[in-house]
Amino acid sequence: MNTKGVIVALWNQIYPNADNKLLDDFFKELEVYSRAANESNPYWYKDAVVYSLYVDLFNKDFNGLIEKLDYIRSLGVNTLWLLPILDSPMRDGGFDIRNYDKIRHELLGLPENHTKQEQEEVFGRFLQEAHSRELRVIFDVALNHISETHPWFRQAITSEDNPYREYFIWSKDTSLYKDARIIFKGMETSNWEKLGGWYFFHRFFNFQPDLNYRNPKVLIDMLRNFLYWQQLGVDGFRADAIPYVWKEEGTNCENLPQTHLILKIFRAVLDHVRPGTLLLAEACQKPNKVVEYMGDGDECHAAYHFPLMPMFFKAIASQQAAPITQILDTEVTPVIPDNAQWFTFLRCHDELSLELVYVSEADRKYIHDNYCLQPEWDFRQGEGISARLANLFQFDERKIGLAYSMMLTLPGTPVIYYGDEFGKENDQHYYNEMIKLAGKDDTRFLVRGKINWPLREAQLNDPSTFQYRVFHRIQKMLEIRSQTGVFGRGSIDFIAIQTGESGANQALLAYERSLGKQRIVVLQNLSAKPQLAMLNEYGQTGIDLLQDKILDLQEIVMKPYAYHWIKID
Repeated sequence: MNTKGVIVALWNQIYPNADNKLLDDFFKELEVYSRAANESNPYWYKDAVVYSLYVDLFNKDFNGLIEKLDYIRSLGVNTLWLLPILDSPMRDGGFDIRNYDKIRHELLGLPENHTKQEQEEVFGRFLQEAHSRELRVIFDVALNHISETHPWFRQAITSEDNPYREYFIWSKDTSLYKDARIIFKGMETSNWEKLGGWYFFHRFFNFQPDLNYRNPKVLIDMLRNFLYWQQLGVDGFRADAIPYVWKEEGTNCENLPQTHLILKIFRAVLDHVRPGTLLLAEACQKPNKVVEYMGDGDECHAAYHFPLMPMFFKAIASQQAAPITQILDTEVTPVIPDNAQWFTFLRCHDELSLELVYVSEADRKYIHDNYCLQPEWDFRQGEGISARLANLFQFDERKIGLAYSMMLTLPGTPVIYYGDEFGKENDQHYYNEMIKLAGKDDTRFLVRGKINWPLREAQLNDPSTFQYRVFHRIQKMLEIRSQTGVFGRGSIDFIAIQTGESGANQALLAYERSLGKQRIVVLQNLSAKPQLAMLNEYGQTGIDLLQDKILDLQEIVMKPYAYHWIKID
């Protein structure tokens, strides 16, 4: 079936009673978009190393970011994930979008009333500079909700007869969708917000009304927004908050079948215009649910492995390999389509221990007890922790390096959160500023904050500093990773390191990654004590790629929190 046939079939499943003229008119629009030549590497996201940043917090604006592209590239990164850049009142860090086809003027260095042409010149120059350095660019688009200041919502509240009224969900009965949980527990008390004699539905903050995808015009308008940026040269999109897109009475309004049909349409349209444009799922769900967002290779190209992230922290706190091996067992993390990919990370702009990512509440409590080291780090009444990687590990560069070793060598595409490469700490000043703007005590602002580049550059040039040591640990690992495709594409086999009659040493996390003739054994000591490892089945010696030296595989004495990447001939 051709692309048009696929879209029509999906459309008819979602909107069996819709006026097909709406879709026919959209197909005519689609013809004006120039179709790019086939992507030479359509699975480029499997070889990516992603760097996630806020443009303004990183270095003021896009011109400032251009100045730092060489720094980012030198780190070993080949993809930029720009955290929210679209026009927004910034009450939710930019996820409250006011205009989908407009970038915040301060990021462009332009006046607020800038023209589309001016925007395209500035942003186009940034894309050109990034692409010339072989850096791909993706950014966030929230599919589920918008800002109350968006023109659609401003129109909707003018009268009950306004056509934009049906872009949102209204009711006088707040018992509707009563099974939909409150996501921002502790900050919101209801999913309904009163406005006049009506209530509008929202899953996140009360200033973020949910879009009504039962109205097919909403889907068409959102597709137009994606096409605009794709045509300018953006390499992909992080689809934010997608599990909540469709609402159905009598359900929890998450992961519903219609949501997947909508995503399939997004994918088909993007593939039609430029194959290889990444659609990345942000679905804070357990693995068996997240996998569904990759469909049969026809929904999102990739998804975050949210459940793996907290297990890095549990493994180090417990000094046990089991949290990693268990979460990656196929009974917990199902096999994904061949053309799909997991994205992995240690920290991000959100809290540690994101809502539904745990296999058990005991895991959540364990991590909270071990890592919520300050009362002000508590987020969502004990469900999350707002702290940077360096703070969580109490500035122990060995633990930071160990965590990165795991993330960079386990299956998936790794994401580095800006500043973590040199151990950026929590930003109390930025947090204090932002809670005044947002009007909500959102402690996630602690893990954001600006980079003071004169200070950081001085630290990165001084071998005696913590920042220098962390940076060079991570840079070395990224250098080795970039020289092989085995970590992004290869198979994995876990290795039990035997310690005599007592069985496998649970403090050692070991696995073989292989791709074709490439074989690399990753050996990691999760313990605060030295450990002895023996890899007798791999011969006498192997090359430690990180230290560029030969190891005796019959007897490897590992220091606390040490790790080796061993090339096997």
